[in-house]
Amino acid sequence: MKLFRILSRNINHAFKSVFRNLSLSLASIVCTTITLILVSIAVILTVNVNNFTKGLEEELTILVLMQKGTTEEQDMIAKDEISKIGNVVGENVVYKSKEQVRIETMQKSSDLKSIMETWTDETNPLKSEFIVPVKDIRDMKDTAEQIKEIENIELVNYGEDTVTKLVPIFDVIKKASIVIIGALIIVTVFLICNTIKLTIFARKNEIDIMRLVGVSNTVIRLPFVFEGLFLGIAGSIIPIAATIYGYILAYDNLNGFFVSNIIKLVPPLPFVLYNSLLLLGIGVIVGMLGSYRSVRRYLKI
Repeated sequence: MKLFRILSRNINHAFKSVFRNLSLSLASIVCTTITLILVSIAVILTVNVNNFTKGLEEELTILVLMQKGTTEEQDMIAKDEISKIGNVVGENVVYKSKEQVRIETMQKSSDLKSIMETWTDETNPLKSEFIVPVKDIRDMKDTAEQIKEIENIELVNYGEDTVTKLVPIFDVIKKASIVIIGALIIVTVFLICNTIKLTIFARKNEIDIMRLVGVSNTVIRLPFVFEGLFLGIAGSIIPIAATIYGYILAYDNLNGFFVSNIIKLVPPLPFVLYNSLLLLGIGVIVGMLGSYRSVRRYLKI
């Protein structure tokens, strides 16, 4: 009960302090709001870019052509060998017989259809093939080399030039997004620390009196920590509302795509909820951390 009374008293004191120092509180809230909006934009861009790059990675597959005249049994043996390779997603390997290849090709062109529709199994010059997805496109070259060693395989193609160019781009995007979000969080901490430092200096006499009458350091710190909590929550309200409403509105207006059908946006739910919780968490933690560090470092309590 004593702990509850102490917490209740400190929370009440912190809440009053927010309104008593309204101008400084508003400055802290505005700084937090602006920074969290930037964090939200960075997270939205990062998640959608990573979703786009992940989609591209999934589409980058290895095309394997069997030798002409192989039987279905030989094809299945080759498929088993391919599926056993460590970097291959074995359950997703797609097999197409030469008859399937013929049918699919005819559907793409009326001119080819008129030529191919007379082909029989004996006169069909096409080759059976496999579409091989991989777990990590960075190891695609080594995977292709292993597939080439399998018996009855004639050709392995994986768009080496495309993979070589895209992999470094994907790595840069992922690393840059982490750096940007981290930098924005650090900026938020810095802004709150400096804003609350002004509040502390404005109440220095009050704190000195509390220390003179023997109030413990913990009791002096708590109101400021809770004050940082309130400021963090208040500063996250507008970014959360803007994230939920803005992203859903943008997603609906763009029909789930950005610029073209190639870049597919992440569905709003549950993404906006997770993003909102992230913003609230950052606001609360950064607000409390900023307050605590200001009290500890600048007042040397």
